[in-house]
Amino acid sequence: MALPININDLLNGRTVECERIEFKEEWNPERTLHSICAFANDINNWGGGYIIIGVKENNGCPMFPPVGIESHRIDKIQKEVLNICNRLKPHHFPVIEPVFFQGKHILIIWVPGGQNRPYQSPVSLGKRTDYAYYIRRYSNTVKAQFEDEKELLS
Repeated sequence: MALPININDLLNGRTVECERIEFKEEWNPERTLHSICAFANDINNWGGGYIIIGVKENNGCPMFPPVGIESHRIDKIQKEVLNICNRLKPHHFPVIEPVFFQGKHILIIWVPGGQNRPYQSPVSLGKRTDYAYYIRRYSNTVKAQFEDEKELLS
Protein backbone atom coordinates (compact mmCIF):
# COMPACT_ATOMS: atom_id res chain seq x y z
CA MET A 1 0.00 0.00 0.00
CA ALA A 2 1.42 3.36 -0.98
CA LEU A 3 1.22 6.44 1.16
CA PRO A 4 -1.91 8.51 0.57
CA ILE A 5 0.05 11.75 0.30
CA ASN A 6 2.60 13.52 -1.87
CA ILE A 7 6.04 13.27 -0.25
CA ASN A 8 7.02 16.86 -1.01
CA ASP A 9 3.78 18.18 0.49
CA LEU A 10 4.22 16.01 3.58
CA LEU A 11 7.81 17.05 4.23
CA ASN A 12 7.12 20.72 3.64
CA GLY A 13 4.08 20.75 5.93
CA ARG A 14 1.63 21.85 3.26
CA THR A 15 -0.88 19.06 3.78
CA VAL A 16 -0.58 17.62 7.28
CA GLU A 17 -0.59 19.59 10.53
CA CYS A 18 2.58 19.48 12.65
CA GLU A 19 0.73 17.60 15.39
CA ARG A 20 0.44 14.70 12.96
CA ILE A 21 4.11 14.60 11.87
CA GLU A 22 7.12 13.54 13.86
CA PHE A 23 10.63 13.90 12.46
CA LYS A 24 13.37 11.62 13.76
CA GLU A 25 16.97 12.15 12.79
CA GLU A 26 17.90 8.58 13.71
CA TRP A 27 16.21 5.24 14.26
CA ASN A 28 15.21 4.75 17.89
CA PRO A 29 12.93 1.69 18.32
CA GLU A 30 11.55 2.58 21.75
CA ARG A 31 10.66 6.19 20.97
CA THR A 32 9.28 5.16 17.58
CA LEU A 33 7.05 2.53 19.21
CA HIS A 34 5.67 5.13 21.62
CA SER A 35 4.89 7.41 18.65
CA ILE A 36 3.25 4.58 16.72
CA CYS A 37 1.09 3.87 19.78
CA ALA A 38 0.17 7.55 20.13
CA PHE A 39 -0.79 7.97 16.47
CA ALA A 40 -2.78 4.70 16.56
CA ASN A 41 -4.68 5.98 19.61
CA ASP A 42 -5.51 9.11 17.59
CA ILE A 43 -7.07 10.87 20.58
CA ASN A 44 -8.08 13.88 18.43
CA ASN A 45 -9.53 11.71 15.64
CA TRP A 46 -7.35 13.30 12.97
CA GLY A 47 -6.53 10.11 11.11
CA GLY A 48 -3.26 9.13 12.79
CA GLY A 49 0.08 10.54 11.74
CA TYR A 50 3.45 10.19 10.07
CA ILE A 51 6.87 9.39 11.51
CA ILE A 52 9.70 10.39 9.22
CA ILE A 53 13.06 8.81 9.99
CA GLY A 54 16.19 10.34 8.55
CA VAL A 55 15.09 13.98 8.76
CA LYS A 56 16.42 16.28 11.45
CA GLU A 57 14.07 18.91 12.84
CA ASN A 58 14.53 22.32 14.35
CA ASN A 59 11.62 23.71 16.40
CA GLY A 60 9.26 21.27 14.69
CA CYS A 61 10.37 22.15 11.16
CA PRO A 62 12.28 19.69 8.96
CA MET A 63 15.84 20.57 8.07
CA PHE A 64 16.97 19.95 4.50
CA PRO A 65 18.76 18.25 2.99
CA PRO A 66 17.74 15.22 5.07
CA VAL A 67 20.29 13.38 7.17
CA GLY A 68 19.13 10.15 5.60
CA ILE A 69 19.47 6.49 6.48
CA GLU A 70 22.12 4.21 5.04
CA SER A 71 20.40 2.08 2.40
CA HIS A 72 21.61 -1.20 3.92
CA ARG A 73 19.76 -0.38 7.20
CA ILE A 74 16.31 0.15 5.66
CA ASP A 75 15.31 -3.53 5.54
CA LYS A 76 16.61 -4.12 9.07
CA ILE A 77 14.61 -1.16 10.41
CA GLN A 78 11.44 -2.40 8.70
CA LYS A 79 11.90 -5.81 10.36
CA GLU A 80 12.41 -4.10 13.71
CA VAL A 81 9.18 -2.11 13.23
CA LEU A 82 7.36 -5.39 12.65
CA ASN A 83 8.86 -6.87 15.83
CA ILE A 84 8.15 -3.87 18.06
CA CYS A 85 4.59 -3.49 16.76
CA ASN A 86 3.94 -7.07 17.87
CA ARG A 87 4.46 -5.75 21.41
CA LEU A 88 1.58 -3.26 21.16
CA LYS A 89 -1.63 -4.30 22.91
CA PRO A 90 -3.57 -4.94 20.70
CA HIS A 91 -1.22 -5.25 17.72
CA HIS A 92 -1.20 -2.40 15.21
CA PHE A 93 0.92 -2.31 12.09
CA PRO A 94 1.67 0.91 10.22
CA VAL A 95 2.43 1.36 6.54
CA ILE A 96 6.14 1.89 5.83
CA GLU A 97 7.55 3.38 2.68
CA PRO A 98 11.25 3.86 1.97
CA VAL A 99 11.72 7.03 -0.08
CA PHE A 100 14.70 8.53 -1.90
CA PHE A 101 14.41 12.27 -1.25
CA GLN A 102 16.96 14.98 -2.08
CA GLY A 103 19.67 12.38 -2.62
CA LYS A 104 19.08 10.51 0.67
CA HIS A 105 17.11 7.47 1.78
CA ILE A 106 14.45 8.21 4.38
CA LEU A 107 11.73 6.06 5.89
CA ILE A 108 8.15 7.26 6.20
CA ILE A 109 5.92 5.43 8.63
CA TRP A 110 2.22 6.17 8.21
CA VAL A 111 0.21 5.22 11.28
CA PRO A 112 -3.52 5.44 10.65
CA GLY A 113 -5.76 5.75 13.68
CA GLY A 114 -6.46 2.22 14.85
CA GLN A 115 -9.78 0.43 14.74
CA ASN A 116 -9.11 -1.43 18.00
CA ARG A 117 -8.34 1.54 20.24
CA PRO A 118 -7.00 2.11 22.77
CA TYR A 119 -3.46 0.81 22.31
CA GLN A 120 -0.80 0.31 24.93
CA SER A 121 2.93 0.21 24.42
CA PRO A 122 5.71 -1.15 26.60
CA VAL A 123 7.34 1.71 28.48
CA SER A 124 10.73 0.22 27.60
CA LEU A 125 11.80 -2.57 25.29
CA GLY A 126 13.36 -4.59 28.12
CA LYS A 127 12.13 -8.09 28.97
CA ARG A 128 9.87 -7.07 31.86
CA THR A 129 8.22 -3.74 31.56
CA ASP A 130 5.06 -1.89 32.36
CA TYR A 131 2.65 -0.87 29.64
CA ALA A 132 1.20 2.59 29.12
CA TYR A 133 -1.13 4.43 26.79
CA TYR A 134 0.58 7.07 24.66
CA ILE A 135 -1.08 9.99 22.92
CA ARG A 136 -0.10 13.06 20.93
CA ARG A 137 -0.23 16.39 22.74
CA TYR A 138 0.52 19.17 20.31
CA SER A 139 3.71 18.01 18.60
CA ASN A 140 4.79 15.65 21.41
CA THR A 141 4.28 11.99 22.16
CA VAL A 142 3.44 11.66 25.86
CA LYS A 143 2.13 9.07 28.30
CA ALA A 144 -1.59 9.47 28.75
CA GLN A 145 -2.62 10.87 32.12
CA PHE A 146 -5.61 9.56 34.08
CA GLU A 147 -8.16 11.82 32.34
CA ASP A 148 -6.68 10.97 28.92
CA GLU A 149 -6.94 7.26 29.72
CA LYS A 150 -10.60 7.69 30.63
CA GLU A 151 -11.21 9.40 27.28
CA LEU A 152 -9.35 6.67 25.40
CA LEU A 153 -11.33 3.94 27.14
CA SER A 154 -14.66 5.62 26.47
